[in-house]
Amino acid sequence: MDNILPFLKDLTENNDRDWFKAHKKEYDKSRKSFVELVDKVIVGLSSFEPQVAGLTSKAAVFRIYRDVRFSNDKRPYKTHYGAFLAENGRKSTKAGYYFHIAPGECFLGGGLYRPSAEQLKKVRAQIDYNAQSLRDIIAADNFKSVYGAMQGEQLKTAPRDFSKDHPDIDLLRFKDFLGTHQFSEAVLNDNPVDYIVERFEALKPFVDYFNDALMFEDEEPKVNF
Repeated sequence: MDNILPFLKDLTENNDRDWFKAHKKEYDKSRKSFVELVDKVIVGLSSFEPQVAGLTSKAAVFRIYRDVRFSNDKRPYKTHYGAFLAENGRKSTKAGYYFHIAPGECFLGGGLYRPSAEQLKKVRAQIDYNAQSLRDIIAADNFKSVYGAMQGEQLKTAPRDFSKDHPDIDLLRFKDFLGTHQFSEAVLNDNPVDYIVERFEALKPFVDYFNDALMFEDEEPKVNF
């Protein structure tokens, strides 16, 4: 793991194609270490999260190359490694688990990020029908001690079809539903797999709530008793 951050730090200071080409071997070694970490996290996560059974690091890890076609920022490379662990990996449309390694910015977390309009409609229907389960999940000690509070972009007013006086308007305003946990770079040199997997386990009820909501078509949303 000790070659992951040094390469990313060097890349941050030399984010151009010529430098990257000259240091491709260092990149390959650094990325290999990250991929090996992802593989081990998947094994640990799959012990309690069925949706990642059979997931490969190849499907989960994001490319380091940036799409600069429509960006004012023309730096060609990302300066972090990231992986999304869910059914179908980084292309998944389900709630899942993410971790991110960058110099000075290591974090993990998950939930439902940038859901489609149809997905958001389903989640809000679930909240409308069964907000208490979500409240219980985010109030639980194992969630709060790791993730604090639910995070995500929010509307400034009530979403369409809901009154601003709805008793659960504080939850209905969310457009993303996330838990995030920052950790120090030192974790990477001190059993990072267990550290990450244990904190993902605390997130599972949260992830399950949103994936349960997404399962429903025109049925009434599920209540968790």
